[in-house]
Amino acid sequence: MLEEYRYQTRCLVALDSIIFGFDGDELKLLLVRRGVEANRETWSLMGGWLQPGEGLGQAASRILYELTNLTNIYLEQLYTFGDPQRDPVERTVSIAYFALINVADYEQKISHTYDAHWFSLNQLDGLDLLFDHKAMIELAIEKLRYKASQHPIGFELLPEKFTIPQLQKLYEAIFATSFDKRNFSRKILSTSLLVKLKEKQKGYSKKGAFLYSVDTEKYQKQFNSFLNFIPNSFI
Repeated sequence: MLEEYRYQTRCLVALDSIIFGFDGDELKLLLVRRGVEANRETWSLMGGWLQPGEGLGQAASRILYELTNLTNIYLEQLYTFGDPQRDPVERTVSIAYFALINVADYEQKISHTYDAHWFSLNQLDGLDLLFDHKAMIELAIEKLRYKASQHPIGFELLPEKFTIPQLQKLYEAIFATSFDKRNFSRKILSTSLLVKLKEKQKGYSKKGAFLYSVDTEKYQKQFNSFLNFIPNSFI
């Protein structure tokens, strides 16, 4: 071992995931209750530790699967949090990721090992959050809004089949604003990313709204070509 390695400070590497979900009405965040008895009312992001031989992305996917039983979901590295005082127990650097899932998908596969709950974004101010997790969440919300304005990642939060009004409700939840219905529909359909199905949504009106699905092939090919997915003309 080289001498310069021998005397360096060792630190732990954690991975924390800011998991966004959409339940058809609100944009929500999945949190777990802190397991330490003294902190029973403290809420935490879902996280774990980097293991020997793992890459960061591999570890983040593993931890997310262990906590949610979900695979093949949108997961993106957000930022590295390394303040020396962020963890009072031991020096820990945290690599934060954000994930996008549909709440219904999670509810079908939920692991009951963890005391996990969904919170709407307007509930977060009233929660006692662990360490610097509030800063992680705030940065993740900013990043989600930026990404959603540039690329069609919002589809990751929807069920396989959805209506245009449901899609608009999702983007209004992401950006905390209202969009003009006609402009939104026209712009979304002009992307050619949606496939109109013969089915209609039942139970909401006599006429019903047509269901759509995402053209997966076009979505994957064109994902990075959208640089202004949500223009101001939507509002």
